[in-house]
Amino acid sequence: MPEIEQSISQHYHDRTKYHPETLASKSRNLDWNKQPVPFKEYKIGSDIDLKPYLQETAVTVANNQDTKWWWRLSQLLFHSYGLTAKMPSLGNTVYLRSAPSAGGLYPAEVYLVSRGTPLLPPGLYNYQCRTHSLMHFWESDVWQSLQSACFWHPSLESTQLAIITTAVFYRSAWRYEDRAYRRIFLDTGHLLSNIQLACNIADYRSHLIGGFADEAVNELLYIDHEQEGTTAVLALADLLDVRQNLPLGRTALPSTTATNYPSIPDGELLKYFHLNTQIPVDNNSKLNLPNVELEKSLEDKYNFPFCEKFSTRTTPIYWGEDLADLSNTIYKRRSTRAYTGDDLSFDELKALLDFTYQPQNYIDQNLDPHPDYFDLNLIETFVAVSGVQGLDPGCYYYAPKAQELRQIRFKNFRRELHFLCLGQELGRDAGAVLFHTADLKNAIAQYGDRVYRYLHLDAGILGQRLNLAAIRLNLGVSGIAGFFDDQVNDVLGIPIDEAVIYITTLGKPR
Repeated sequence: MPEIEQSISQHYHDRTKYHPETLASKSRNLDWNKQPVPFKEYKIGSDIDLKPYLQETAVTVANNQDTKWWWRLSQLLFHSYGLTAKMPSLGNTVYLRSAPSAGGLYPAEVYLVSRGTPLLPPGLYNYQCRTHSLMHFWESDVWQSLQSACFWHPSLESTQLAIITTAVFYRSAWRYEDRAYRRIFLDTGHLLSNIQLACNIADYRSHLIGGFADEAVNELLYIDHEQEGTTAVLALADLLDVRQNLPLGRTALPSTTATNYPSIPDGELLKYFHLNTQIPVDNNSKLNLPNVELEKSLEDKYNFPFCEKFSTRTTPIYWGEDLADLSNTIYKRRSTRAYTGDDLSFDELKALLDFTYQPQNYIDQNLDPHPDYFDLNLIETFVAVSGVQGLDPGCYYYAPKAQELRQIRFKNFRRELHFLCLGQELGRDAGAVLFHTADLKNAIAQYGDRVYRYLHLDAGILGQRLNLAAIRLNLGVSGIAGFFDDQVNDVLGIPIDEAVIYITTLGKPR
């Protein structure tokens, strides 16, 4: 049989890999005069100030239904993408937010769509995190247009609110060039994870919609698709409104697989690739999906007799009365700059894996036991252990269904991890380094080229849960999206078919 040509996803992934021989030649000095502003401004529209509700508590607003409604919306948006600190940098001010972003560039924008509630008129709103306010920039009812653009997804039938996330491409591409596409969707995954967790705090339930007509949603938001593109839609069900239920539909839909594409110059690959991960729609706005077989396999991998296995079952992390500690953790989360090199305990590693991969263990704390992912069956997790008490150094496969670590390589990889993470000391001094990978060819066979978005979004969602669990345990944590791709597979013994998507370092903060 002739070899099938590379799809645009595989081409993009290979083109944006970092290699030790070429990284130095590709690096360039940043033009600070062209640094993008990470905020969107509207010249017209009416502003709704949400700051007063941040000072309130659930107790103080309990007896006033209107105030309570605004308090909940304020809490939801603040914990999703709110401004948590200001830092001076090179004569400017860097605004840090509740969701992490590579290089502090924050490519994501958050929009709220109202179907029309007693307190929020129908229309389009942009969340302004600098002022913690909503900019009402379009006052007409667009809900039916949203439903059509999402192919009449059942979760939008009875809900009154929806969140749409977009990416302003240049904010990240200014620094990371074509590889920025990876970081944009990892960053958006962090944001989606925050939204889902914030819904628990504010008595909402979100449902992710990854299958939508990009062009239609972009037009609905009045954005220039050359500069900005929709990345996810979330239906928001109000859990305090008994009339609202949330019929669940498919989170992810497939796209076509493009194997016939021109030679694309550097600097244009990101936008070309994004256009080719869209879902095709015919002139009647009907789905024109390829016929792909969706196999949901939860394969029991690396379950060899010679593998030493370690159970990760543990006592769940406690998030406080009314999830107060979850709220505080989201607020104070920061990426760690340096580790001491000291060991983690195995109990700490087990607690991190438990919160990230076993949400069903947190139903007693009123946390959603079934948070949405696009397709978590496509993501694999490997853990390089350098310093964890009770575990030998080496590379382990994490089996989430069995809740166990299976050792597949026996070696201390500290020196190699320093190299793999582009010389960052975080890799060398971490007690454990998690690698999220995916069989890219198999994933494309299931979902087409759009799966590249889904893989990075899911890895970002997992990464943010790791972030928050680590901060709650007073540990250090930092995500790394820049690494020598192929060398990770070689060094750790991960099959070459597994594309490395994301790295999270964990350790004792210096």
